[in-house]
Amino acid sequence: MDYPELVPGTLRRRYKRFLADVELASGETVVAHCPNTGSMRAVNVPGCRVWLAPSSNPARKLAWTWELIELPQADGTLASASVHTGRTNAIVAEALAAGRVPELAGYAQLKREAKVAGSRLDFRLDDPQHGTAFVEVKQVTLQETDGHGYFPDAVSARGTRHLEALAELAASGQRAVLLFCVAHTGITSVAPAAHIDAHYATTLRRVAKCGVEVLAYGCRVERQATRPATISLAARLPVSLERELAPASDAD
Repeated sequence: MDYPELVPGTLRRRYKRFLADVELASGETVVAHCPNTGSMRAVNVPGCRVWLAPSSNPARKLAWTWELIELPQADGTLASASVHTGRTNAIVAEALAAGRVPELAGYAQLKREAKVAGSRLDFRLDDPQHGTAFVEVKQVTLQETDGHGYFPDAVSARGTRHLEALAELAASGQRAVLLFCVAHTGITSVAPAAHIDAHYATTLRRVAKCGVEVLAYGCRVERQATRPATISLAARLPVSLERELAPASDAD
């Protein structure tokens, strides 16, 4: 997926959930829209370089949208993370259409916002040969002190309801898939965040044993001066349902 034009800056603060102060290279501080309703734990780091998308639409209250942040890693490198949760389904839809998720390849039709009993899931895939698959997508950006990725980054009753909906589908003989879209290039594996939402972690482990498939794919972020920046689904990552974050004194 191509980004619109991106402008670099330095994050000064995020506040009121949807607002962020960003200092541009000129020294001007602008207020950017923060398209992320979550806690943004570990990606809301003042002082880090961020990338904003400008808008010339006069109807918009804010002319800037916060898209990416660069985060220092333990090995001295920088990782890119997407803070725009609204991009996640577009990234996954593009990958599904291109056949870049082998486990979900071969379906002839893709429908977004699939209604099921008591919930709404992100995708429904249909094919005369392969049947139907329901897919719920979750963006992962939380990298904890042990270097691993975790979901969710805050207590998520909605996320747990999605798991229950997937479990009901699996119990009825339908294919049900939870796909973690890991939008943080420094994360190489994913686990349920039992230290944040123990109920979600317990539910995920239970539904996985009952037939819900759990996949995780990383993202690749590329920025070059000669063409638009891009973000796309990349390699499959391991999911460890039983791993838990060690206490800070014991973490790697």
